[in-house]
Amino acid sequence: MNEKKVKNMIRELLIEIGENPDREGLLSTPERAMKALKFLTQGYEGDADEVINQAVFQSEVNNMIIVRDIEVYSMCEHHMMPFFGRCHIGYIPVDKLLGVSKLCRIVDLYARRLQIQERLTAQVAREISSSINAEGVGVVMECRHLCMMMRGVQKQNSVMTTSSVLGSFHDEAATRAEFLSLIRQNT
Repeated sequence: MNEKKVKNMIRELLIEIGENPDREGLLSTPERAMKALKFLTQGYEGDADEVINQAVFQSEVNNMIIVRDIEVYSMCEHHMMPFFGRCHIGYIPVDKLLGVSKLCRIVDLYARRLQIQERLTAQVAREISSSINAEGVGVVMECRHLCMMMRGVQKQNSVMTTSSVLGSFHDEAATRAEFLSLIRQNT
């Protein structure tokens, strides 16, 4: 990201919406907004292999592994407004496990880009599946979209749910049902 260029663009945007970028409250806004945008889109700079960082472990475990309620923060590509919520991941390993924190880092890698929730869900599932050649993977995301809450239809209580199921989670109804049941359990 060309930081100077982005700061100048934000300054121009402030002018175009009728603001004075030289007033006290806005003097540092181009710098702060540029840093926020850089953070919120850092997924473009990331690489899945670096994120996983060799945290793939040999294992004889072949049971379903689930991590629920992973926080998700992203920005919709249509309005560049945030969407946020939770992600639930389940997978059945064949002979390799992922370090548990790596599941969260994979979510962040793809969420920190301009996104649509449907694609984000599928990208996370595919990355987990390909990184360890899992027997099956399931990913469910439940998110609130500020583009629907603050503008447009203004539905503050709407939640979008997306899922991506691969391998045995797709092919076997019992496996999929077990996953969906386990992510719905109260803690």
